[in-house]
Amino acid sequence: MEIPRGDGFKTNDILKLLNVSINVFDVEPVYLAFPFYFLHAGSHALSETIMNKKIILGLIALSPTLTQAQEVFSNSSSEIASLSLDEVTVTAARVPVSTKTATGDVTVITHDEIDRLKGSSLPDLLRLQPGLQISTNGGMGTASNVFLRGTNAEQVVILVDGLRINSATLGTTAIENLPLALIDRIEILRGPASSLYGADAIGGVIQIFTRRGKTDQTRFFGSVGAGSYDTYTGSAGFGSRYRALQFGGQINSYDTRGISAKKHPPQAIDRDRDGYRNLSGSAYADLEFREGHSLGVNFMESDGRNDFDNAYNNYSTTNQQAYGATLKNQLTEHWNSTLKYGIGRERSFSLNSATSNSKFDSKQTQITWQHDYSLAVGTLTFAYDRLEQDVDTLSNGIPSISRTRNDDGFLVSFVGNRAAHSTQMSVREDHNSQYGNYVTGGFGYGYTFSPEWKVTAQYGSAFRAPTFNQLYFPSFGDPTLKPEKSDNFEMSLRYQNTAIQAKMTVFENHIRDLIQNVGPATSGCSFTGFCPVNAGKVVIQGLTIEGGAMLDDEWQLAGNLTIQSPRSDDTNKLLPRRSQRYGNLQLLYKSGNWNASTELSASSARYNDAENNFRLGGYTLLNASLGYQLATHWKLLARANNLLNKDYALATTKSSFSPNAPDYNTMGTNVFISLNYDMK
Repeated sequence: MEIPRGDGFKTNDILKLLNVSINVFDVEPVYLAFPFYFLHAGSHALSETIMNKKIILGLIALSPTLTQAQEVFSNSSSEIASLSLDEVTVTAARVPVSTKTATGDVTVITHDEIDRLKGSSLPDLLRLQPGLQISTNGGMGTASNVFLRGTNAEQVVILVDGLRINSATLGTTAIENLPLALIDRIEILRGPASSLYGADAIGGVIQIFTRRGKTDQTRFFGSVGAGSYDTYTGSAGFGSRYRALQFGGQINSYDTRGISAKKHPPQAIDRDRDGYRNLSGSAYADLEFREGHSLGVNFMESDGRNDFDNAYNNYSTTNQQAYGATLKNQLTEHWNSTLKYGIGRERSFSLNSATSNSKFDSKQTQITWQHDYSLAVGTLTFAYDRLEQDVDTLSNGIPSISRTRNDDGFLVSFVGNRAAHSTQMSVREDHNSQYGNYVTGGFGYGYTFSPEWKVTAQYGSAFRAPTFNQLYFPSFGDPTLKPEKSDNFEMSLRYQNTAIQAKMTVFENHIRDLIQNVGPATSGCSFTGFCPVNAGKVVIQGLTIEGGAMLDDEWQLAGNLTIQSPRSDDTNKLLPRRSQRYGNLQLLYKSGNWNASTELSASSARYNDAENNFRLGGYTLLNASLGYQLATHWKLLARANNLLNKDYALATTKSSFSPNAPDYNTMGTNVFISLNYDMK
């Protein structure tokens, strides 16, 4: 396999702790600052922010414990938490497996990691992970896409508590509208996973778990915060248990005046700040009515509104919901049954001009009946998945799409770990009312040849169904489009001990019948150059290196680097908005009541279009976090982003029709401070 090098790539580039030159990304050299530096860099901006507006106070009343007197703080251990060598994931195989034995390429993002990014967004968190890139159309709350291992945003399945909430019209999930305050944990599975999760999982699966109580006692938590660009947040929640019933809930509010969505727009009306606000919440209840038998219900809703630039006072609203019920039964000592019914929904409204507006409503009803059999050599799983997709769209009050399609999936899988050998196998057949039948499969094997070293190999096939817009949108869709298909091969070499963990993964993904909006006008599509077509084949070759090391009891270093070539096989052009080289470096410190971290993120240049005419330059970002434990349950957190005030763009409005149009804007140096209460 040939790994792309590109202009300016030098094999002898060195990442040093306090003097980091990243010529490998073809961007400006920067210096890795100590985390406390941001207190000086952002103090002036923060003082202006707090003077301009009062902090949101309403949510504090929801958590009476926030007004309790501080308790005497007992000093915590000065040792930083050890490396996570054995996290449990359910996304890798649909049953609990260890990340140490899983044959797939898996990352688990813990609640502590999410806490460090308080005041930031889910896209900000995801772009710190190996193999992930993000594009955004402006500041907070604007449309964002995630590219996993170079694949398209529509080729990644995103689940919230096991449910799809993506837009069936666009095929993407509005990750910008899912606040970090609701999230307890995230699991990322890279590589094709249709044999486990059905259509669309060509790039992988990202599963988000909302926050839940983990003890039998009542626990309250909450926070208030303020930051740059007139940003204010407040959240409160609880978890409790009464006899056999465990339950809880939380609510979160976010409000910011934001930045202009476009850089230097030509229209005066677009030079304003485009704000974003969000109100969200989640709740759950689990009743164990007999040992080994339980019934649980869960609910999540996020409602956001953001302004955008389009030569008018434009705005859009997005409402996302995920709710369902899960019945778990331990039928025998070795046989467990899980029956899940849920609905994922996204509804959006967009005001595009004084006389133009659109509404979209995607509803996805999901039923899963899964049986897991524990054997001496592993776990055998049989599952049936039912997905019913209903779409209704309106353009200026006139119906444009009203369609339904159903999918029935049948899965058999096995995951095992015996002595030095780890295996995972899966095969699935999907019957779809719109595009027919597809069979996908996966096989993985791992061999541990010493206590520290392990090698794995994995194959997976996948497919993606065309979106409803690509099939049926008036004057745009083409109902003859074929689903995309892919085959992925990968190998990894892993090293783990109590102080160091490292992993190198090489992958090659062949995607056929790729759907791109680059086609000529047809009898059904009048948008010349933008009509959806099966454009041919894409080969994505790449290498990801990631690792972490305990430098001593107080310092920890972690990082990742991805080198990839996401190119169209026919044109040899890079896929839009994807870099060939990107990575992150994190330095973490913990001593007594203090903890701090510094993050360095870098990316090489990308192109905004399939023809590679409009270049987006490389960039380097320096961020930092600082925390201080005030008392047993109270913690003060501070966060600074883009400390070097880098001017960069992740997307642009330039096209062949308007080559001088502005880029989408990104935030300069900004800070956020929060006071947090948690009875954990």
